[in-house]
Amino acid sequence: MSEATPERPREHREATALLADAAARARAGTGRVVLLRGATGTGRTTVLEAAAESAVAHGMRVLRARCAPGDATVPFAAALQLLGPLRELEPPDAAAGERERAELLRRALRTYADESPLLLAVDDVHLADAPSYRWLVETARHADLSAMPILLAVTERSQYDIDPPAPGFSHTLSPALVRTHTLAPLTLESAAELVRGEFPGAPDPWVDNCVRAGAGSPLLLRALLNDFGASSRPPAVPETSAALYPGQYPAAVRWWLDSAGPGTTELARALAALDEGWDSETNGRRDPATSGTPWGGSPRRHPVAPVAPAAPAAPEPGCDGRVPGQTRRFLEGPDGAWDPHSAADARRSLNGAAGLVRGRGAGRPVEELGGLLAELAGADPARVVGWLTAMTGLGLLRPDAGGRPRYAHPLLRDAVLTGVPVARRRAAHRAAAEAMLRRGAATETIARQLLLSDPAHTPWTSSLLQEAAALALRDGRPDDAVAYLRRTLDEPLADGRRQRLLTELGSLEVAGRRSSAGIPRLTEALRMPGTPQDRVRAALALSTALAGHGRPRAAVEVLRGVDEQLTDRPDLAATLRSASALLADQDQTVRREVYRWLSDTAEHDPELVGPATCALLVRHAATAGLISAKDAMQRVRALLASPSDPLTEPFLVGTAAAVAQWADELDEAERLVERGLAGQRPGLLHPMHQALLNTRADIAAARGELGRLPAEPPLLPDAGPSNEHAHTLIALVETGRTTEARRLAEGFDLREAPDSWELNRFLYARGVQRAAAGDPAGALHDFLECGRRQSAREVFSPVVTPWRSSAAECRLALGDPMAALALAEEELRLAREWGTPRVVGRALRVLGTVTGGRRGLELAEEAVRLLRGAPAATEPELAAALIAQGRQLIAAGERARARECLREAAERAERLGVLRLRTLAEEALREGGARRTTAVRTGSGSLTGSELRIAQLAADGRTNTEIAGLLHLARRTVETHLTATYKKLGIRRRGELREALAAK
Repeated sequence: MSEATPERPREHREATALLADAAARARAGTGRVVLLRGATGTGRTTVLEAAAESAVAHGMRVLRARCAPGDATVPFAAALQLLGPLRELEPPDAAAGERERAELLRRALRTYADESPLLLAVDDVHLADAPSYRWLVETARHADLSAMPILLAVTERSQYDIDPPAPGFSHTLSPALVRTHTLAPLTLESAAELVRGEFPGAPDPWVDNCVRAGAGSPLLLRALLNDFGASSRPPAVPETSAALYPGQYPAAVRWWLDSAGPGTTELARALAALDEGWDSETNGRRDPATSGTPWGGSPRRHPVAPVAPAAPAAPEPGCDGRVPGQTRRFLEGPDGAWDPHSAADARRSLNGAAGLVRGRGAGRPVEELGGLLAELAGADPARVVGWLTAMTGLGLLRPDAGGRPRYAHPLLRDAVLTGVPVARRRAAHRAAAEAMLRRGAATETIARQLLLSDPAHTPWTSSLLQEAAALALRDGRPDDAVAYLRRTLDEPLADGRRQRLLTELGSLEVAGRRSSAGIPRLTEALRMPGTPQDRVRAALALSTALAGHGRPRAAVEVLRGVDEQLTDRPDLAATLRSASALLADQDQTVRREVYRWLSDTAEHDPELVGPATCALLVRHAATAGLISAKDAMQRVRALLASPSDPLTEPFLVGTAAAVAQWADELDEAERLVERGLAGQRPGLLHPMHQALLNTRADIAAARGELGRLPAEPPLLPDAGPSNEHAHTLIALVETGRTTEARRLAEGFDLREAPDSWELNRFLYARGVQRAAAGDPAGALHDFLECGRRQSAREVFSPVVTPWRSSAAECRLALGDPMAALALAEEELRLAREWGTPRVVGRALRVLGTVTGGRRGLELAEEAVRLLRGAPAATEPELAAALIAQGRQLIAAGERARARECLREAAERAERLGVLRLRTLAEEALREGGARRTTAVRTGSGSLTGSELRIAQLAADGRTNTEIAGLLHLARRTVETHLTATYKKLGIRRRGELREALAAK
């Protein structure tokens, strides 16, 4: 087999050549001593055996000795194994001294050398018994060896261990006598060659995974490949040793640990325990993003409320309340575990996470980790740092993104921990957490160790875990927060604290939709004793969860049940009633019942109705067509100015935001949305949270900012369509993405969807999609069904879903103008009741189209005039009204005026990115006799003059506020132009503007 084959790694070639040259010299009568050094598993024995095979092939006699720890007590065991029976010589006298016995062995060696050239192959000389070791050194030093046909080839382990090694074989030998070669670990390329030798067709990622598990060691890599066996397809590389059979890989790791000694084994397992904890937040997947600090934890980015002091716990049995000077060793049992809640530790733990992330873990990663490991394993810190550095050089450890050494592969880490009892491993994680706490590690780093430990029964543990959950939530990692809170439940907690914890944990589990424990946990929280405020929070979370699972009546019953228990707290009762009104929107029958109940309460007991409930009644009146936008805004603004309870304020602010959005006060609505979201507590389910997000989406849709809507929200199998789906569907239609729109429209079986206002919104959106796709009959069905459902909910105003206007257009397309006229006139009547330009303008446009003739043109012109003087939020409606006016002018024979209207409509639609309206305007232009234009729709050439000026200023680094001041525009106008510019240029970021504008 050639040297390039996988059995001969390139790292062995130089050693092989050195031995071959020394063997040739020995055969010529010139003796040599060759010392092969290397770490465990680098292939010393493999190279020595290959040299022995080559020597036999060249006529040399090979004498072998493989030293082992068990022979250390037998004098001359290695030497006798090497030389075998001493032919024609008396065996050494047991009573003779070491010198006499050594001389007898040397005479035997000369006898063998006189017969033929010799290769003395001594493997693992560092394990040889002391007399044999001295004899071999003396033999190497003997002056006659250079004149004898003998090659003495010796291998020696040279790995950095915690316990300092004894001087090596060549320590007392002159460099002129010994040729020393140190075997290097496998390079990535050499390891890949070995893997491909067994699995030639394996994909690169699989090969890379094997190479990482092999960790630069031929021993480990070959053992892993042997465990895979002869397979036609590469098997999955596991992360646990239990998945390997027959288990050569974990056996090789155990041998590596045994060779290193107990001190290094202790350290290796301590590091494995820490590494296991670092992986816990990502369920075993490495997450470089968490390596921003030397300890791998994420420092706090936001202020967090301090942890309330807890009463010190009594010392555990057998503890005196003081931290011992020496941390227990890794493999020590749980007996005598120290209690960190002494006076000093209590003060430190009760200072919240501020003391844990103040920066003591911000030094050099290797030194900081070395200090921690030294404390855990009871080792010399300097030796630990050296070991970490050496193992990284060998490939067994790899630095992560933060420079912290970690095991090269989870399988290697698991093999290191194989055989350690679970109880001791969990005790080790607790010891690691305690040591990290003392050393000031990051909060989440300590918490990850606690996830893998048994309950500590100390107050600092629960405080730290909850702090870690808060940090995870603020970093957008709710799954990690759930893990921390579940672990906190294992610790002793007071009833009130446990109740709050159950509320937060249940909220997160419901929101994550990955566990069925959320609602039962919230139910348990509601049943536990707690303050009235905490019980209200639990009731809000549970009712929100029930409504989200299609059980609005049960949600309202939960709220009413708690309401009946709070007769002495009208402020909290008002909160529950506000929540009832909001959640009742999910069911038309429940909605009618709740609003009648609230109306009766407001009429007969007005003192029980707070500002939030009043705002909800205003919202109900707006949707029922009983109030104008002007009056509605006056009322909600007055309510916002009145004092409100912190628990009811989210309902007040969120409801006011929805009314402001309907009233086209979009800037005010956006401010209210952001205020409402900022007031939400992360991790707690609240009925208003999703309502605020829905209002934010409504604002973006009203402005025609289609780019702010998600491309395509996920389809959840157990849930019906959402308001987000409805907006996205309309956005896909407006931007001409018909295939995606059809797929989304057909993605729900609406017959199985639970009744809700969001279903009605989606019915309207699907009607829009069907109408744009040329299916007026299907669209009419959706619009009328939407209207039927909305009317049953007492929602008559077109401010929410203008289904009558859309149905009127379908009726007209299907040849039923009288029915179309009735729908359009009723829509205009209700629109005038509300009174905003957007709603009235749309109704005027449709009525004009349905009426036709001179009266129809007058209505279209009125719509355009009204919308021109309205806020920028009416831009999409203005473009549609201009198209309607242009068509009416064409019908009236006024083609020149028609072309002006239609070109303006096309330009506005282009700026908004609404391809559907742009296409309609172009079609009308062609019908009006205009010559076809080849408008540039993308690239810098597609920008209007205003868009180009604004884009150039933005590319020069001007802010939106500065641009607005320079051009005397509203800031919102600048944002609208930039949004359109990004679409045309095909970019997403401001930083890409300069390059995009320069491109031709």
